[in-house]
Amino acid sequence: MVTAAYAFSHFAVDLGCAFAVFSQGLGPWELLLYNMFAFATQMPLGLLADMLRRSRLFAFLGTAIVGVCCLFPGRSTLFVCLLGLGNGLFHIGGGIAVMKRHPERAGPLGGFVAPGALGVYLGTVLGKGGQGAFPVLTALLFGLLWMALCCKKPKAISQPPVRLPKPEALLPGLLLFLVVVLRSVGGAVSLPWKKDALALAAVLAVVLGKLLGGILADRLGPFPVSLGSLFLSALLFCFGDRPAPGLAALLLFNMTMPITLFALTKALPRTKGFAFGILTFALFLGFLPSFFGMGSLPLAAAAAGSLSSCALLSAALKAGERL
Repeated sequence: MVTAAYAFSHFAVDLGCAFAVFSQGLGPWELLLYNMFAFATQMPLGLLADMLRRSRLFAFLGTAIVGVCCLFPGRSTLFVCLLGLGNGLFHIGGGIAVMKRHPERAGPLGGFVAPGALGVYLGTVLGKGGQGAFPVLTALLFGLLWMALCCKKPKAISQPPVRLPKPEALLPGLLLFLVVVLRSVGGAVSLPWKKDALALAAVLAVVLGKLLGGILADRLGPFPVSLGSLFLSALLFCFGDRPAPGLAALLLFNMTMPITLFALTKALPRTKGFAFGILTFALFLGFLPSFFGMGSLPLAAAAAGSLSSCALLSAALKAGERL
């Protein structure tokens, strides 16, 4: 129930952020500022959350800030920064809370991150369609109430102090960082059929891929799941101009999302929030090429990116086993 509460709140927060961004018609530089506060700031926020040990507070505060921004929208710099900050605070707080409750499992992490993509999609549709904020605010309020009921403060236990990572963690950390940058860049792949009902199907494929990736990694191990999913996604991207192989490629490509996060938190066990923030900073870097006009990636580039990710992630997981 705790993971489900944070997962729904993740959906609601991303729904609210996307709605606020697109209902106000933010310009490109405002969008860049929003993404910087939403993703790039999670690294220092994560370290702060690790030090303060107040993940629940971060999650509640982030959700509340997003709700206020949806209630009082605007296009000012302050509005954009607050909206992004609310997004970042929730992700860090919710992510740490789920990781602390399930330190040896990737499945709950997949369950936490997966609903965000659906929230972004529905928020974009509502925002562009000029819909009112009532359903968004209802979802955010329900998310807050659910967290309040389910995510009670855990019993006080002795926790190891925050420490700098061991030098041996640098190599797997760098490799995992590059994997997430490639995944973010790969989000700009050109899929000609991705419109109308099939656009929603593509989003659901992403959601299901993240969810299944964590579950299968717990059952079969992260290495075979990563190797198999990325190799098959590379093969299927070659035929991604058709819906069926394209949807399967998206699902498989996103299965490693919870695996990369789980692997980095294993390498940095005393700074889980900082590890979460490192990978969201990688997402921000991967967003920049498309923002600055790179355009859509051809399917051959997506296939090459999957194979590159496969090699990098495999090396990272092997290096992590020696820690």
